[in-house]
Amino acid sequence: MDNASLSTAPLLLTPGEVELAALRRVHAGGIQLAIDPAARAGLLAAQATVRRIVDAGEVVYGINTGFGKLAQTIIPHERLAELQRNLVLSHSAGTGAPLPDGVVRLVLATKAVSLARGHSGIAPEIVDALIALHNAGLLPLIPSKGSVGASGDLAPLAHLACVLIGEGEVTTPEGAVIGGAEALSRIGLQPFVLGPKEGLALLNGTQVSTALALAGLFGAEDVFAAGLMAGALSLEAIQGSIKPFDARIHAARGQPGQIAVAAAVRTLLEGSEIIPSHADCGRVQDPYSVRCVPQVMGACLDNLAHAARVLRTEANAASDNPLVFDNGDVISGGNFHAEPVAFAADIIALSVAEIGAISERRMALLLDSGLSGLPPFLVRDGGVNSGFMIAQVTAASLASENKSLAHPASVDSLPTSANQEDHVSMATFAARRLGEMVQNTAVVVGIEAMAAAQGIELKRGPKSSPLLEAEFAAIRQHVAFIDQDHFIAPDIEAMRQWARRCDWPAALLDILPSRP
Repeated sequence: MDNASLSTAPLLLTPGEVELAALRRVHAGGIQLAIDPAARAGLLAAQATVRRIVDAGEVVYGINTGFGKLAQTIIPHERLAELQRNLVLSHSAGTGAPLPDGVVRLVLATKAVSLARGHSGIAPEIVDALIALHNAGLLPLIPSKGSVGASGDLAPLAHLACVLIGEGEVTTPEGAVIGGAEALSRIGLQPFVLGPKEGLALLNGTQVSTALALAGLFGAEDVFAAGLMAGALSLEAIQGSIKPFDARIHAARGQPGQIAVAAAVRTLLEGSEIIPSHADCGRVQDPYSVRCVPQVMGACLDNLAHAARVLRTEANAASDNPLVFDNGDVISGGNFHAEPVAFAADIIALSVAEIGAISERRMALLLDSGLSGLPPFLVRDGGVNSGFMIAQVTAASLASENKSLAHPASVDSLPTSANQEDHVSMATFAARRLGEMVQNTAVVVGIEAMAAAQGIELKRGPKSSPLLEAEFAAIRQHVAFIDQDHFIAPDIEAMRQWARRCDWPAALLDILPSRP
């Protein structure tokens, strides 16, 4: 990304009040950030409290003691800077592929917001440096594995902190990898000599787990919208009934997501000429994968909405330890434990798996001529041509894979730090696996939409609704009608990209939790 392409008007982040729509923009990139200047007073006050403790010779965990199981070890004043530097270096134990750029942008932004809450005792210049790195497109290279999501995302956040002390690695906007010291030089800074508590404040916190979960939430919203669109197209392809979407049915149950989904599908189908054309067809009920779209996708939407509320709160949270308060108290607690994030990620995983599962069933329905009334496997001259036969196998394999990936990570725990940290959240993995799950579901939903467009064209007569006709045309810009077998893998990839887009009709965007 060229720095010149960045928006010149920075997005102002007010600690404690950052909304999901703003975080979605951070994840997408192409913007500059700024921390609300009003946060500076709180930062300075907390830093002064830490300095007072050090000057008075008081013993407070994390300020002048060891860490974890070594918390009983008192560190002399002259070695406090060494303590913080060693903490960062020793905890830089991550492994695996680097986190995606969008996730790292979220880590930088949420870490800055968390520290700027004024409970960390850290120098304002460190917060400024995090924002400056983001705005320059200089993204710390953070390995994706090595955190259990308790006592903070210690290892991955240590790789972030390494850059601030002139160590570690950074990716540039051009894709090169440079050292931490050079990255700081490019934004006019020298490596920091961390003061008391500053290294610990950088390492403690749930920002990596939260950033991964936010990225998963945004992706889940994209494939949710794609799934509703594909489902509406499939309904038209099989000439299904609109009656199960009647608002009275859903009001009688009262589930908000179900009510919203049914309304969205009715809007998508408004003005369809296909629906009245088969009013007397004699079909009594459609299979559940069509008839129960509001109930299934509505439950997914409610889950996503709950996860969104949790993650919005966590993105604004002071989650390091100990915390500094206005009256001078410094209290050791456990806000670094990422159980809320782990639960939220598990809930998102369930939704992503179900979006793909019901989509794959509609795909199978389209291919079954006995149920859909369409040619077998959606192709003329069947036998010579196999049509969508193996595309459905691909969808089935990915939907099944997501079932395994959806197993809750939060129920797992493995003690660390000589049993001092005896219960952990596994939030980082819980959130990290969402990226793969979203990609799997995007493929499944994309294949369904491609198949539904094929079915509509095979039966082409009356037109669908204006919104669905526009979507049909958009799909045809990605893939052509399949008249005979051809190399289909590029079509599947094109439709995966279709499913990951963000520019859906307002009827879909308006019900997504992270949309303004």
